[in-house]
Amino acid sequence: MRKTGRIASATLKNGHIGDLGAPVEVRRHPGARRLTLRVSRTRRTVIVTLPVQCDLDEAGSFITRNIDWVRARLDSLPDPVPFLDGVFIPLRGEAHRVVFTGPGRRGPVERKSTPSYPELWVSGQPEHAPRRLKDWLAKEAHRHLDDRVAFHAKQLGVTAKRIAVRDQTSRWGSCSTTGVLSFSWRLIMAPPEILDYVAAHEVAHLREMNHGPRFWKLVAKTMPGMDEAKRWLQIYGMDLHRYGAAAE
Repeated sequence: MRKTGRIASATLKNGHIGDLGAPVEVRRHPGARRLTLRVSRTRRTVIVTLPVQCDLDEAGSFITRNIDWVRARLDSLPDPVPFLDGVFIPLRGEAHRVVFTGPGRRGPVERKSTPSYPELWVSGQPEHAPRRLKDWLAKEAHRHLDDRVAFHAKQLGVTAKRIAVRDQTSRWGSCSTTGVLSFSWRLIMAPPEILDYVAAHEVAHLREMNHGPRFWKLVAKTMPGMDEAKRWLQIYGMDLHRYGAAAE
């Protein structure tokens, strides 16, 4: 959600409000009339918004009064899956086992077929392997998005200025007024048709910068299976954000 006005942010240490096992972010908002509290499912962060005149002590007291609610929301989140040796992560919708192979001359990540599960062999020192895996996944996402954006752009008669891949938490994709399309690298973990739908969605914004009837007609024209993909994202999309997250 886009926030309006100037927001100053600060972080409270967990020890000030009890051991939550999650970071706490305090935001001051000139339009806020009262303190509000929410838990970000994608960032696994407790967020308290307060009026400008409130101080951090009030924010801490507010969280403490609602500590049971906060803990219940945190407990309902799926467990994080850090990029560690032996874990399973989805790639293009298929479970892959991560194998840290240590230093070697091979590429940073190789996909290997095995009788049980396909594996992702990540070379390099163990402390660097998680970053190498994330960088490789982002490059794979960019490669597939390049292909699908080009396809949908040709279908709709438009041209994307540039494609960017980031670790977005609030949306799967976006389109700027200058024609730059941005996507979450985590789309590479979803089934292929999900990445394809998000690519079609953002390409359609090059023609219609809104979500009106004409926009959805454009998406349906180039992506007939959009309804199934939208439902998948609504049900399973948030689960992708736990992969690569640090364990608390």
